[in-house]
Amino acid sequence: MAGTASSQVKRALKQLGVDASVIKRVVVALYEAEVNIVAHAYKGIITADIDPERVFLRLVDEGPGIEDIEKAMTPGFSTASQEVREMGFGAGMGLPNISRNADVLNIHSIPGKGTTLEITILIK
Repeated sequence: MAGTASSQVKRALKQLGVDASVIKRVVVALYEAEVNIVAHAYKGIITADIDPERVFLRLVDEGPGIEDIEKAMTPGFSTASQEVREMGFGAGMGLPNISRNADVLNIHSIPGKGTTLEITILIK
């Protein structure tokens, strides 16, 4: 299912006439976050709020959580399973790519409970 939400948001942003460079940033950040939910969590909920000034994405998952957020932000650091790696994911670039494409990124995580990502991308 990873990619479904980012495709739907991309379609909506195109219909609204949002600049292609903004759409690309939104899609990259959202897709990376979707893959993280699929790879690590038991379930997740994604919401997207779009207004004339910004796109706000909120992803809430139930899963193992992130033990060390600072370490998880390090390019190349990964806790992905071997199965996920064999599918071509888990290179440890998800959170760094999200951060690079977001204007604001907030990560809240409780180990053993889950993680919430709040991603804001400004429409200029």
